[in-house]
Amino acid sequence: MAYLQSNIPYFKAWVRREYTVNHERYHGEFLHAMVVAVTTLPSRCLSFQVIFTGCEADEEEGEENVHGGAMWARMPITALVGDTPFEDWPEPMPVWAAQPWDCSSRHHAVYVLERCQPCPWIAKIDGEFYPAKYLFTVDYTESEIGDDPAQHKQSHVMELLDAGKWTGNIVALPNNRVRVTHPAWFETGEGAPDFRPSQHIHYSKSDLDYTLDVNQIFDNLYKETEEE
Repeated sequence: MAYLQSNIPYFKAWVRREYTVNHERYHGEFLHAMVVAVTTLPSRCLSFQVIFTGCEADEEEGEENVHGGAMWARMPITALVGDTPFEDWPEPMPVWAAQPWDCSSRHHAVYVLERCQPCPWIAKIDGEFYPAKYLFTVDYTESEIGDDPAQHKQSHVMELLDAGKWTGNIVALPNNRVRVTHPAWFETGEGAPDFRPSQHIHYSKSDLDYTLDVNQIFDNLYKETEEE
């Protein structure tokens, strides 16, 4: 199980430049980067290791490439915009919209739900539904919240598509804010699923009758069968 930081299926992105100067200037400007790793800190949003490419520099206009190869650790998810051609840059998102639930542990796993690709997902943000491109998932454990069946949340990392002023922003949403689509496999539902978070932990030794019955516990291949 990874602790603190993990490699991810890397993706290219634009970084809001104000995040590189303590939000003091450069608002509305962007630096190109490769996003290569993720960090999970409890009670914070996901953050990322980025490598700047410098490709935003226009050498024909005499601009120097001063950023290519520079790195930044723990870049917040709200700084990232997908590497997609835009007519207009997306507006910044508040953290509560980009990732409604903070990371619940330093211990985590990163994986890709391959059967949930390549069709767009549906993301619910601030009461509205938007299509989104699924990238990968971060899951948490070894914490009170991460291991509580009623509170556990995954972070599905996605790029918003056709989301108006937020198109292109990178977000991380839990299961109860997303819906997978794939017309060849199933019909996408509408409305709210009739779900409630589980309050139960399921394990074999929770059954007292089983625990106290030696014959059941040792009912394996080596147990001799009684002749009738």
